[in-house]
Amino acid sequence: MSTRLKVFITGASSGIGLALAAEYARRGAILGLVARRGDALAGFQQSHPQHPISIYPVDVRDAEALANAAEQFIAQHGCPDIVIANAGISRGAVTGHGDLRTFREVMDVNYYGMVATFEPFAAAMMAARKGSLVGVASVAGVRGLPGSGAYSASKAAAFKYLEALRVEMRPKGVDVVTIAPGYIRTPMTEHNPYPMPFLMDADRFAAKVADAIARKASFAIYPWQMRVAAALLHVLPRWVYDRVFERAPRKPRAAD
Repeated sequence: MSTRLKVFITGASSGIGLALAAEYARRGAILGLVARRGDALAGFQQSHPQHPISIYPVDVRDAEALANAAEQFIAQHGCPDIVIANAGISRGAVTGHGDLRTFREVMDVNYYGMVATFEPFAAAMMAARKGSLVGVASVAGVRGLPGSGAYSASKAAAFKYLEALRVEMRPKGVDVVTIAPGYIRTPMTEHNPYPMPFLMDADRFAAKVADAIARKASFAIYPWQMRVAAALLHVLPRWVYDRVFERAPRKPRAAD
């Protein structure tokens, strides 16, 4: 079996996932890439002909298909060293406006999709007593952002799930890493109709994330300025938060 780093990434067809795939390709890793857009995955594979890349056109909401992809990757390459649950969507949604479907879809992808990504790898990693399970959450999960209740709730759920998983996995020899991006320059953020302070390029973000995973950080926020912002938001009194954010610009609803 190869001694090269083996990395499995969901949401790898664009944005942060694509940047992570490119970063790990530069580091010589064996890659397993998951996304709904198989054509984009195939394009990345073809643009890196010297790299061992397996692609799986799978929606992370389909747990059975995701488990099959994991089984194929393990059969071909062995248990991965790093599994990155990155797949995510961001859509505006407001209660009372018929957005229940959006709320469910965002939670299914951003939270349940993360659980479904880790599930088929956890037993093998525990048996080997090594490996890293990495979840991409968001600074948006620190407080509930008006107009983004679905997204904030899904990322807050990811925070708590990853924290519980970290404690569960620690005695088993498996690391759990929580990554919380601030504003990263990706297709997901390019149409946001509000200022995005400390906007970071995706390739720079991916390099920092790969370094954090390598040093087995349990929690990392990038860019660093958002660590300060997140800490302040976390302790901001509710009445101050309410006054400040009730007039803040909001992400348009998916139905708009």
